[in-house]
Amino acid sequence: MSVDLVVVGVGYVGLPLAAAASAAGLSVLGYDTSPRTAEGVAAGRSHVPDVSAARLRAMRANGFTVTTDPAVLGDADTIVVCVPTGLNSHGGPDLEAVRSAATTVAEQLRPGTLVVLESTSFPGTTEEIVLPILEKHGLSAGEDFFLAYSPERVDPGNSRFGVRNTPKVISGHTPLCAKHCAAFYGRFVDTLVVARGTREAEMAKLLENTYRYVNIALVNEIAIFCDQIGVDVWDVLHCAATKPFGFMPFVPGLGVGGHCIPIDPKYLLDKAEREGTLLGVVHAARLVDDRMPEHVVERVTRLLAEHGKPLRGAKVLLLGVAYKPDVPDTRESAAIRIAVRLRALGAELSYHDPVAAPVPELGPPAEDLDAALRAAEVTVLAVAHRAYDLGRLNSTARLLFDVTGQVPGEEVVRL
Repeated sequence: MSVDLVVVGVGYVGLPLAAAASAAGLSVLGYDTSPRTAEGVAAGRSHVPDVSAARLRAMRANGFTVTTDPAVLGDADTIVVCVPTGLNSHGGPDLEAVRSAATTVAEQLRPGTLVVLESTSFPGTTEEIVLPILEKHGLSAGEDFFLAYSPERVDPGNSRFGVRNTPKVISGHTPLCAKHCAAFYGRFVDTLVVARGTREAEMAKLLENTYRYVNIALVNEIAIFCDQIGVDVWDVLHCAATKPFGFMPFVPGLGVGGHCIPIDPKYLLDKAEREGTLLGVVHAARLVDDRMPEHVVERVTRLLAEHGKPLRGAKVLLLGVAYKPDVPDTRESAAIRIAVRLRALGAELSYHDPVAAPVPELGPPAEDLDAALRAAEVTVLAVAHRAYDLGRLNSTARLLFDVTGQVPGEEVVRL
């Protein structure tokens, strides 16, 4: 019995993809190496915030399940690989999950199947790494099966854009592969953009996130400079953003976090280095973004000093440890790096986050927010979750340092 789609890797990318396909009437199954993920879905628990429990129940009613048995891949008309691509211990690209997934798919691959890689990686990954693995049992891509690359464009917490209404870049190992890829995604995505080839699609994804990375670095560097010369960076940004052309607003902050923006430019830098090219602008952006958490620590230290208190022994409350507002994801969170650094310098740090789970390396969070605000000598608003009443934070905290620039009032100390 065949199934329209099997998603390999049912996480932040894979589960929303499965949900969109299921809602469009496709038969969908998931394959994941995590028994916990499979058990959670079987129990009706969603582990991805953008897929509600009600939506998961609807998927389950349509036959969706997650299994740890790779044999399910042999029944798929289309297999989409959505496994994570992170960094290894040396800070370089880690494609072990992609290689492992491709090996598993190859062992179950049958003629006529479309295999799509959605995981973000450097140009050449699909054809140089995935293709040889898939062909090792004798099937030929473009003839016996079809190979494509289509970069994920998931934005956790974004209620406006999802899988269906976000334009989908697609590509194929051959033109015929691209046609099969377009036919598949066209069943549940409104707009398709066909790239010239898999390398162009892979590069497009890296450019999208590197664009954000570089512009975040730019405004962070401007924020640091404005602090040095006594200029209100938030007023500067407000004024600049009124220009109706030639300017796109970005805001400064803790640095970059999440599983895409801090990671993807490093894939690009690694690829460029191996090709003998220096991407100077991207490298400079990396230096700025990596420096930003230390700048926040320096501002906290200076703020305490202005009130006659040393950082060592000071009670510091950090509000928000997720990497962005209103999501529970703490991967690559700059706020956690700040917390670790403050503790290393002797601060008595506590933290609070209304959506993220406790961070093991930081210990249990503060439970009584008002009491924590009153006890802290300085409160750092790192992530402006909607659950926070900003006016209440300002009125209750003894000293508030707003990294987000969202707390109203002239007396607020901002980044």
